[in-house]
Amino acid sequence: MKILQLCKKFPYPLKDGESIAVSSLSKALHNLGCEISLLSMNTSKHFTDINALPADYDQYKKIYTVEHDNKINPWDAVRNLFGKRSFHISRYDSEAYRAELKKVLKKESFDIIQLETLYMTPYIEDIRAETDALIVLRAHNIESEIWRRLSQNAKFLPLKFYLQHLTDRLEEYELSHLNDYDYIVAVSDRDLKKFKTMGYQNGAMVSPIGIDLNKYDLQNSETFDIGFIGSMDWKPNEEGLEWFCTEVFPIIQKNIPSAKLHIAGRNTQASTFIPDNNNVVMHGEVESAQDFMAKCKVMIVPLFSGSGTRVKIIEAMALKKPIVTTSLGVEGIEAQDQKEVWIHDEPNSFATAVVDLLENQSLRIQTAESAFKFAKETYCSEENAKHLLQTYRKLLLKYAGSNKPVEVS
Repeated sequence: MKILQLCKKFPYPLKDGESIAVSSLSKALHNLGCEISLLSMNTSKHFTDINALPADYDQYKKIYTVEHDNKINPWDAVRNLFGKRSFHISRYDSEAYRAELKKVLKKESFDIIQLETLYMTPYIEDIRAETDALIVLRAHNIESEIWRRLSQNAKFLPLKFYLQHLTDRLEEYELSHLNDYDYIVAVSDRDLKKFKTMGYQNGAMVSPIGIDLNKYDLQNSETFDIGFIGSMDWKPNEEGLEWFCTEVFPIIQKNIPSAKLHIAGRNTQASTFIPDNNNVVMHGEVESAQDFMAKCKVMIVPLFSGSGTRVKIIEAMALKKPIVTTSLGVEGIEAQDQKEVWIHDEPNSFATAVVDLLENQSLRIQTAESAFKFAKETYCSEENAKHLLQTYRKLLLKYAGSNKPVEVS
């Protein structure tokens, strides 16, 4: 089976959930005998030197890239207030990418065109003009939901108004194009139900984000107490870490004065809300997120906005790390509270869970083992790719000779 993945940013290095989700699936499908090609934007914000990819990043038969400047232009952002087009979508609507896509489709045929995220939707018309390949949206999340929650949590009124405007435009786009896809692959049952509630009527399935569990068999040192990893240029991470630093960590320190918080991720040094004391250690952007997490006794994932599956929770489970998170943080992950993960939305209870885990090694081990078992059963990339490939094969058989999307159970 020949599959072409379309991406809004190059899926390497594997330092964020989207890159891990794209790369782990393509690797697993390649190992199952699929011929995978990639057409990706190489953005100014997340530029990757394609010539420096590691030797084992070899799942793609062909890699096509188009350089794209996706820096936010303040004038364009202001001008968008008076237009009807989604600002989020327009940032990834590239004529150069469109031209390269047409060129690739004229030169080569594919069975499946897999759109990684909503932001590849503007190219559906161009795909239809060149090929009869099945167009599949792999929905990593529900995009408008992320921004709706951010706008609801914003306290500064002008920012709140602007975020609401952006969200309204994005939601209009998402809804108006919802049935343009032949098939949707959602990452959780919760997201799939949401898509159907929004009005999606074509075929769909759930295929959880998978990881290669063999890559998470690392030495568990417990050198650090509390670990947080996440990029501060992603607003939900910034929002959640600020809440933890100001509302939760002081409570933890009252109970365990020696407890240290270790923070890693892109642009974390620029965060003004992080306390300047000896109990907070800044690591910046680390070379290996897995190595960092493997050193932590407890991982925290405090989130109050966002959407989709939090890959860092799955990674922490694979590393046998106990996790304390919020209801929204674990959304889409069917883990049991106080067994495979600890879920708390209030500062006192969140702090109590962290303290209990820090002080009780047997509780840490018990939680970690349960979490690993859950991750192994649910998020193995090879098993999830097998199920997806079986569905794609059924879909192509039923789709053959028809111009209409079909349902595959």
